[in-house]
Amino acid sequence: MREVDLTTFAAAHADGATVIDVREPVEYVGGHVPGARCIPLGHLPASARGLPRGGTVYVICASGNRSQVAAELLERAGIDARSVAGGTAAWVRAGHPLAEGSRA
Repeated sequence: MREVDLTTFAAAHADGATVIDVREPVEYVGGHVPGARCIPLGHLPASARGLPRGGTVYVICASGNRSQVAAELLERAGIDARSVAGGTAAWVRAGHPLAEGSRA
C-alpha cells in the first residue's frame, strides 16, 4: 500500500481523480471531499469490482487509518490505490472545502 501526502492528493483531486471515502455514511454526510464516492470499508470488498482499473484510486477516511486498510485491500484486488495521509481532517486543516449531504 502506498500513501500520498495531502499536496499530492490535492493535485490529483483537482485533475479529476477517483476518490473513495471509506467512512460510514453518517460521517460522509457530515462533510466529505467534493466528488468523493462513499463506500464504507465493510462494503469495499463487494464494491471493488466496479472501481476503475486504468488509473489511481485515492482512498480517504477521517484520519488515514481506515484508508490504509482499504488501499491494501484494493491493491490485492489489482487496483492501483493510494491512502491519503491525514484523511479528511488534514484536508480541512489545509483549508480545502467540504461537501455535505449524501451526494458526492
